[in-house]
Amino acid sequence: MVENRPFLTWLSHAIVILGLLVIAFPIWMTFVASTHDQATMLRAPVPLWPGTHLFENYKEVILNGYAGRPGTVPFATTLFNSMVMALGVAIGKILISIISAFAIVYFRFPLRNLCFWAIFVTLMLPVEVRIVPTYGVVAGLGMIDSYSGLIIPLIASATATFLFRQFFMSVPDELAEAARVDGASPMRFFWDILLPMSRTSIAALFVIQFIYGWNQYLWPLLITTKQDFYTVVMTVSRQAQVTDTVPHWNLLMAMAMLAMLPPVLVVVFMQRQFVRGLVETEK
Repeated sequence: MVENRPFLTWLSHAIVILGLLVIAFPIWMTFVASTHDQATMLRAPVPLWPGTHLFENYKEVILNGYAGRPGTVPFATTLFNSMVMALGVAIGKILISIISAFAIVYFRFPLRNLCFWAIFVTLMLPVEVRIVPTYGVVAGLGMIDSYSGLIIPLIASATATFLFRQFFMSVPDELAEAARVDGASPMRFFWDILLPMSRTSIAALFVIQFIYGWNQYLWPLLITTKQDFYTVVMTVSRQAQVTDTVPHWNLLMAMAMLAMLPPVLVVVFMQRQFVRGLVETEK
């Protein structure tokens, strides 16, 4: 029996509320800064409540880019680039990983375990470690300043392959035997039985890999030379690092709020599937 202690209940709620305030306050200040003009943001004290320039600032950023500088592209273009990259990385990782895990678990071929461990060892070789040879291969294939150059080098995932392999190994062998007796081909078994059973795992991995692709900075920085292919993280970072003038903090904060919106929406709308995919044990 759990003992009811009002003080501990109050204390736990107070800690949760305090943690929420600590996390939410910087986001609130970012939103507040995005609703004021530049002059207000350069005066002390910093405002704590929203201003009257919300639609003006967001319209300027989305349609004209940062402060209307010559050569800058509209922020809507960078949002589209990041969306294409994040979706491409997430979907590509899931497709390659689930097919490779299916082959490793359900097909008998020479050096099967060696192939799996060769994939698993790549966890020790992230993009940052193999950045030079990867860049050389991509440049040699002519994929600089292209969506394929942004996506393809990042879609291999040993982690997702390992998770799908462990899930497939927990599926009862009787299902595969029953499908074989009924005359189902391996791909029919994969499509009609394994894929529906894996939907929660796929949803959880999609959320993780989407955020991973959206937050990429180093690889897009190296692989793009044209502003038409800049991503959101690159754009915000470049505009914040100015040396000849004071940054337009109101526009930068508007860009930051827009950059946070897609990952937040993905987590909010897929939170139930995400949690189930991480904690569900019954198959």
